[in-house]
Formats: sequence, C-alpha cells, structure tokens
Amino acid sequence: MEIDVLTLFPGMFQALDYSIVKRAKEKGLVTLRLWDIRDYTEDRHRTVDDTPYGGGAGMVMKPDPVYRALQAVQASSATPGRRVILMTPQGRPFDQRVARELAAEERLIFICGHYEGVDERVRTLMATDEISIGDYVLTGGELPAMVVIDAVVRLIPGVLGSELSAEEDSFEDGLLEYPHYTRPRVFQGVEVPEVLLSGNHEAIRLWRRKESLRRTRLRRPDLLAAAQLTEEDRRLLQEIEAEERAQAEGNLQGP
Repeated sequence: MEIDVLTLFPGMFQALDYSIVKRAKEKGLVTLRLWDIRDYTEDRHRTVDDTPYGGGAGMVMKPDPVYRALQAVQASSATPGRRVILMTPQGRPFDQRVARELAAEERLIFICGHYEGVDERVRTLMATDEISIGDYVLTGGELPAMVVIDAVVRLIPGVLGSELSAEEDSFEDGLLEYPHYTRPRVFQGVEVPEVLLSGNHEAIRLWRRKESLRRTRLRRPDLLAAAQLTEEDRRLLQEIEAEERAQAEGNLQGP
C-alpha cells in the first residue's frame, strides 16, 4: 500500500517510525510519503492560512497550496489515488469496519487540516472521504491521520506476525476482546484463570468467547445489541445472566 500525507507538520509523523508501521515499511508492504503543504505556496512567507471571509476568530487554511500539493502527490505515483481523506471532526466516524474498507485500497492520500479548519473548497473539490476519530476537536489532523494509518496498516496481509492477531482484535466481530494473561501465574495475589492452564483448547475457546461477551455486555452494550450472535453466544449470555443473578442474590443475603 502507498500512503501519502499532506501536512504542515511532517515531523509529527516520526511517531510512525516504530512498531507495526515501521515493520510494515521495512517489509516493503507500505510506502509512507510526507508532503509539506508549505512547499506549495507561492509567496516568500510561505503563507498557508488567511482570515475567514465574513469575520470570525482564528485562521483558515487556504485552498490553493493544498490543491497544488495534491496535484504533485497524484502525479508522484502510477498508482491512482482514488481515496483522498480529509481528517475532520465533521467526518464519518472511524471504526474497524472503515479500517478494513481502507485496508483494501492500493493507495490512500490524507489531508491534515489545521488552525480553524480548511477552506470549504478543499472539502468539496479535493476530498473523496471525510473521517473523524471522535466527537472532540484536536489542534490539527495529524494525530487523527496517524490513528487511521496505524489501524489500517495492521490489517494489511503480512504485516502482523500472525493473521489471527488481527482477526481476534476487539471490534473485529463486533465485540470487545477477551482478557489476556501471561507470566507470572500469580501477580499481587491475582491468579491466572485455571482454564487457561488446562490445555483444553475447546474449554479455552468457550471461556474466551464468554468473557468477550461478558465484557461487551458490561462496557459496550450498544455493540452487543448490534452484533450478529450465534446460538452458542446466546447460550453463553444466558449463563452470564444466571451468574450475575446468583451473585446479586448472594450479596443481598450477606455473610
């Protein structure tokens, strides 16, 4: 996959020189190119922003440097840049489904806004997609772009050591992931669940699925309501509910 990022602060993307994205680049599975929008200005001050028409606080990024940068990006590779993604809190909410959709592309181009935002003509004339990572406002689009890139890259075949790592992640099947444990067996008085030490793979599978359902039911009931549950899942949920009722009754009875 080819990934191009248009930004005013290319140095921020050094955070992607570590871990999974770094390994993906080293394997030749991902090419990441950073483009400084200031290089495409035409005045000696390298001006990228201006005051908004109609008045108001803050500055707005000008459309012309972004356009010239995007033209250069599109011409830099034989791979078509079909998806030009503007990072904005007004965009489509980013989730694992969107990450899988983007991971199927050969090339992604990101535009990172800054200041009070970008001129509306960047949105209407240049972007094919608008994506938000949450209902809050950040200083610019760089951090959101890094979040999306990290989530997408790890889904590219061959990036992770085991393809099961991505398949078993939270949200891959609409549920939160089950708890994980490693050595030591006992830490601060808390023991690893006995079933994980049993060697019984079917029992371990059922425990993990049940705990995934339990955790989702407790923390994200909205996900559980939308998940496609199997008959086994429904049976496990009945067991969870029965356990919770028994625990509640025990608490009411007291010592």
